[in-house]
Amino acid sequence: MNTKLNTRRKILIGSVLSFFGSLALAQNKVEGTGKTVKIIIGFPPGQATDSVTRLLADKLRLVTGDNYMVDNRPGQGGSIALGAVAKSPADGSVMSVVHMSAIAANPHLYPSVPYDSLKDFEPVGLIGDLPFVLVCNPALPIKNLQELIAYAKANPDALTNASSGNGTVSHLAMEKFKRDAGIKITHVPYKGSVAGLTDVIAGNVSIALETASSVRTYVESGKLRALAIGSSRQLGGIFAGVPTLRELGFKDINAVTWLMIIYPLGTPKALVKLTFAALSTVMKNPEVEQSLLAIGCIPRVSKSPEDAAAYLRSEYKYWGDAVKASGVKLE
Repeated sequence: MNTKLNTRRKILIGSVLSFFGSLALAQNKVEGTGKTVKIIIGFPPGQATDSVTRLLADKLRLVTGDNYMVDNRPGQGGSIALGAVAKSPADGSVMSVVHMSAIAANPHLYPSVPYDSLKDFEPVGLIGDLPFVLVCNPALPIKNLQELIAYAKANPDALTNASSGNGTVSHLAMEKFKRDAGIKITHVPYKGSVAGLTDVIAGNVSIALETASSVRTYVESGKLRALAIGSSRQLGGIFAGVPTLRELGFKDINAVTWLMIIYPLGTPKALVKLTFAALSTVMKNPEVEQSLLAIGCIPRVSKSPEDAAAYLRSEYKYWGDAVKASGVKLE
């Protein structure tokens, strides 16, 4: 009886918080363009980028009064969608929630992409990070990162690591970790994270570096063991207490993919600032923060559109260097 009562209380409290959160957003309106705004993203429905975008679209509507339509255009790691954004009208009718891979890594991976990351867009602001988690099959005699490194050094090429594909963050960040740790582990690329994690669980592959949202249920059920977090800070919930790679001495590894709102180049600066103000209002809402964390996205906001642009430039260089060091090139 007490359990049922507690559950009802939690549901009621959640409903009240949601109501007042939405009311607070509606009362802090920022003047919008009065248009229907298309948000082009490079991933299919159901993935973390899509979930974050749909959440923001709903909350931005309360702040601006505009209507937001999510347009999914998956392919080439987000580059197809980003190419479409670059060629879109610069009148505020099109924006994008862009994934780090498409704008910062892909231009260095592919022979050509249909945009210039540093010249074709107007950055608005960061939304947050999708952190990666290094996991292993629990049957391995490895309980932490130090034991993984020791095992790999004692057994060269005995271990294998799955990635969600050549050139992805799970591939490039893992290659940097192996170089920095001075170990050899054989890379096994897959078409997406699900197939790779399935093989790690089955024991066909030893380890994987994938997003927290994709490994969460497997770690919780004991099918995978979490060894380290790729973001700059530790995560909560089932990952509580799992150290970050930086805490363990790998300060130059950034196993995180971030999300940022951008417009096509030429979008009026006044509109960019209005959108930044609206985004800032949305991101200050505790309900939004909790919803993002539930998706597996750690909220992170820019100080200004100029701050977002500077961050994009630094990340473009970082991933350019990472791709060069990895030797990976895609057709």
